[in-house]
Amino acid sequence: MKICRTKADVRETVRAWKRQGESVGVVPTMGYLHEGHLGLVRLAREKADRVVATIFVNPTQFGPNEDLATYPRDEARDLALLEAEGVDAVFLPSVDEMYGVGGDTYVEVPGLSGILQGALRPGHFRGVSTVVTKLFNIVTPDFAVFGEKDYQQLTLIKQMVRDLDMPLEIVPHPTVREADGLAMSSRNVRLDTQQRAEAVLLSRSLAKAEELAASRPEISKLDAAIRSVLAEATTGEVKSVDIRDAETLEELTGPLDRPAVVLLAVRFGTVLLIDQRVVAPAD
Repeated sequence: MKICRTKADVRETVRAWKRQGESVGVVPTMGYLHEGHLGLVRLAREKADRVVATIFVNPTQFGPNEDLATYPRDEARDLALLEAEGVDAVFLPSVDEMYGVGGDTYVEVPGLSGILQGALRPGHFRGVSTVVTKLFNIVTPDFAVFGEKDYQQLTLIKQMVRDLDMPLEIVPHPTVREADGLAMSSRNVRLDTQQRAEAVLLSRSLAKAEELAASRPEISKLDAAIRSVLAEATTGEVKSVDIRDAETLEELTGPLDRPAVVLLAVRFGTVLLIDQRVVAPAD
């Protein structure tokens, strides 16, 4: 497994593969890998001849009061996990390597950047879309794999790729969960014992939503049922419950008459957890 710390190095590595006619998949991460990330890597291996994983804690997607400084990092462990999965190369740039000095260009998808998580975290999705565009330009993959847990991010990146005619396929991967249903996240390690026990209420509320959706409930009643489950988390603060069109993320009202995505954000202390599930009425 080759470790590339410069743009020039990873570009030359990928060019050599492509000269041999090999396809390339990329799995962008911020490191501190868990089984969810490794699932993305395995799917990339199925799709492409060569796989590049990227590890970069991107400062431009963190707000001034967010957890950039305390975001968990363990480079040696991450590299060992990726090598065990058969990754061909890892791109590990520094902030200076990624952004240089005096950079003033951003990529933004306005309609999706300012809603939902974007409203809670102003500027977050501009940072995401910019760094993902840079990674695509640097690695030039044929495929890029993203998890469905970050559903808004996945939707935004799909639209960005479509709108800007980027020559690659975005491949989604279902949310990977712990045995009790909690969506895997690098931030889960920062939950204390009680918070960790109560965090499972996110997935339980989604299961309740999926059960109720079959009977075509009013959106308002579905919202209330989800919140009633989340209210059991005495250490959690519900930041948002959103029920949106599964394709466009447009707001829904009235009875549920099409597939919808339920998007949750709950803060436990300094840790913001998100989760999602697509639910649909019975035929």
